[in-house]
Amino acid sequence: MSENTQNLKQLPLGDWHRGLGARMVPFAGYEMPVQYEGVMAEHIWTRTEAGLFDVSHMGQLQLIGEGAADALERITPGNLSALAPGKIRYTLLLAEDGGILDDLMVTNTGHHLYLVVNGATKHDDIAYMRAQLPESITLNHLEDAALLALQGPKAAAALARLGIDPAEPDWPLPTDLYFMEAGSFLWRGIPLGISRSGYTGEDGFEISVPAEYAETLAAALVELDEVHPIGLGARDSLRLEAGLPLYGHDVTAETLPVEANLSFALSKVRREEGNFAGAARVLAQYPDKAGRKRVGLFVDGRQPVREGAVVIDADGKTIGKVTSGGFSPTLQRPIAMAYVPINLSESGTAITIEQRGKKIACTVADMPFVQHHYYRKSKP
Repeated sequence: MSENTQNLKQLPLGDWHRGLGARMVPFAGYEMPVQYEGVMAEHIWTRTEAGLFDVSHMGQLQLIGEGAADALERITPGNLSALAPGKIRYTLLLAEDGGILDDLMVTNTGHHLYLVVNGATKHDDIAYMRAQLPESITLNHLEDAALLALQGPKAAAALARLGIDPAEPDWPLPTDLYFMEAGSFLWRGIPLGISRSGYTGEDGFEISVPAEYAETLAAALVELDEVHPIGLGARDSLRLEAGLPLYGHDVTAETLPVEANLSFALSKVRREEGNFAGAARVLAQYPDKAGRKRVGLFVDGRQPVREGAVVIDADGKTIGKVTSGGFSPTLQRPIAMAYVPINLSESGTAITIEQRGKKIACTVADMPFVQHHYYRKSKP
């Protein structure tokens, strides 16, 4: 929060947030709402009702051209060429040495690939992709689009009340989408891209909308009794409970996928092909040969441990670090994520954290800390 406020970019909904009494803070180069009525209340509201998040700082990109998926696979380990229209895949943008430059969502719209990348890294991501992808692939940065996330157990009911229609024949209604599916829609003549996804662990949707119509859509949503505007503070506590890493904190360019506990992003066919950036270094750790691992921690007592606290051994030597931490409103206890030596990564293992000279007892915990509530298609 030390960014110079004079140099911060403004969200399309910046004035709308202020009008609702939001406390605005610097984040990823933007002035963004951190809370409205309080992090705890907003967190609990999202878990029980429906919260509306403004995530317009994220980068929305299009990759257009024949072979776009194959080209993107050169710098990601996901099986993107097999992605069917309307489907979404989480993947990792990898440097030449296999380090994680970003994590992202890739959607096959049926016409092109649509990518959502992190706000703090989006310009570096764009430069890297343009340097790595062939000239035949067009990369468009959708700078005139806002992105809203409607999250919570009542998100689908709220969205249904707006009367949104499919924009193309044979597309389902947005509320008929399953987790990690997406489509094109129309609301009052406004084009919307809607995916059933999010970063809270709850059921929900992300809605791409032209920036000029973002306030109209946001206002219509918060007019509904079950929808409240929610700030960055609760988004962070929700994603921590969901065991989801935050790029730049839990994952960086110095991190490899296996040690980051993101092996699921290494698809089997791509592992067998081994033809993505940094594959030799990445696969040398697969499946269980990393020297360290990102784990969840239950923290004893009531005092949260924060990013930067260190994991120590019996002699007080630093052997790991905390990358995220906070108080869990759902569990009513402190939780954290940390990198620990692989021999200490099993659930139930006792860990000692040192923070500001104080030793704190912790226990390795399974993630997610709070069960995900995604709307998945039932298996036959």
